[in-house]
Amino acid sequence: MPLSTQQLIQFLTASLLMTIAPGPDVMATLSLGLSKGWRIAVCFGIGCGLGCLFHTSLAVLGVSAVIKSSATAYSLLKYCGAGYLLWLGIGLLRTSAGSAGTDGVSGPLQPELSARGYFLKGLLANAVNPKVALFFTAFLPPFVNESAGNEEWQLALLGLVFTCLAVLVFGLLGFFSGRISQGLRSQPRAVWWLDRMTGLVFLWLSILMLIPEH
Repeated sequence: MPLSTQQLIQFLTASLLMTIAPGPDVMATLSLGLSKGWRIAVCFGIGCGLGCLFHTSLAVLGVSAVIKSSATAYSLLKYCGAGYLLWLGIGLLRTSAGSAGTDGVSGPLQPELSARGYFLKGLLANAVNPKVALFFTAFLPPFVNESAGNEEWQLALLGLVFTCLAVLVFGLLGFFSGRISQGLRSQPRAVWWLDRMTGLVFLWLSILMLIPEH
């Protein structure tokens, strides 16, 4: 058996704690649930969760270790990720402004991005985050049982387990945040403010990505 029962229980416990921690994926999913509804948030959250497969592949191939050891590669990926989150935030703010008239409530509506589009946004937002790549490099190896052999296979399985858990948790967060805000979103003024809040959250996340860790 590639993963022992004890190994799997320990990993699931630690993974659940890490997944529900208020990180960028959680904050973005919750914010979209409040402003766009549960379908958009669930699709975005699932995209974020599945993005972990990309980082699992990097960890198995050793690419994450290269990124960790190369300041240039890390900085390049970090700026790309921050720029993408910045672009998402500005897009949400522009949508909010475009849907507001002179009273800040009503006006010409811009076409809404599809749920599939938000799924791809979540997938890309996770994939271009270098801190997630470094997290997988540091988080997965301690749960590998070296005496059992097939360490790369164990890393791949652990990453797959983490991805499944992330998809479940982010999907549930998106669903419940969207359902909770359903009444609010029936009010035009509330929609306008929720859109702005979500845009500001993405701008904040882009700034957080640029802050060096100590």
